[in-house]
Amino acid sequence: MISNNASINSKIAIFVAMKNGKVFLLLNGETPQKIPELSVYEIICATDGAYHFLKEKMITPHFISGDFDSLEALPKNIEVIKTPDQNCTDFHKILQILFEKGFKNIDVYGGSGKEQDHFLGNLHTTIQWKKRLNLTFYDKYGHYFLADKKIKISNCKDKIISLVPFPKATRINTKGLKYTLVNEDLTFGKRIGTRNTAQENNIEINFEKGELFVFVNH
Repeated sequence: MISNNASINSKIAIFVAMKNGKVFLLLNGETPQKIPELSVYEIICATDGAYHFLKEKMITPHFISGDFDSLEALPKNIEVIKTPDQNCTDFHKILQILFEKGFKNIDVYGGSGKEQDHFLGNLHTTIQWKKRLNLTFYDKYGHYFLADKKIKISNCKDKIISLVPFPKATRINTKGLKYTLVNEDLTFGKRIGTRNTAQENNIEINFEKGELFVFVNH
């Protein structure tokens, strides 16, 4: 027989495991050409404008959020979280919800494409949440993310790697790229590091200060 303490500890372990799980988040940008394996995600969610795509694909999310001006009828079989605050974007508000639910690792689809001011706004929001959430964006070209000060990326050989400061990153060093950076600064509007090529399967990037987005194009 399992003791009460053992039972409680087991429930806590399951709870923690779920909170460390990954989130699939769909925004109302360009829809995915290929849907990832959703079974690896603990939570599937979307902003209200993106829900149409999930509905068409007969994918039932755990919840959707937004002001719901674009939906004629609210679904009754999933959690609906209304977020009418117009001072924040739908992306920011759904990240707040996920953060409050205890989730940290989020794969974002539909974060680029369509109106490019939304794409830039999503990058802005990513910086706002960098200390609390791990966000990786996926689109039909590859994936991109806001880099930590020191990172290693695997499975990169022959892929296009771009380093984009937002707006500046200093003393950047790279290893494994065709055009190596050694203690160099990148500044948006002056010099950025687009269209480099990975010559090794594993690459390394580190920098001292600033914000740096890394794009890995497949």
